[in-house]
Amino acid sequence: MKLQELREMDEKELAEKIEELKAELRQVVSEIGKGGMVENPMRKRELRKEIARAYTVLTEKRRQKK
Repeated sequence: MKLQELREMDEKELAEKIEELKAELRQVVSEIGKGGMVENPMRKRELRKEIARAYTVLTEKRRQKK
């Protein structure tokens, strides 16, 4: 997801997106932990970065409100 798309979301949508990404990350991590084959091993890194981007945008929005 691009940064511009995240910035267009409101706080509620961002929080939902973060939870969605976290759930997907948990699934990928558990698959890796089980020793199973993961379709895209780099997905774990991508998810962590997307979550960090979303948190950054959420923090920016909360600071602008003050």
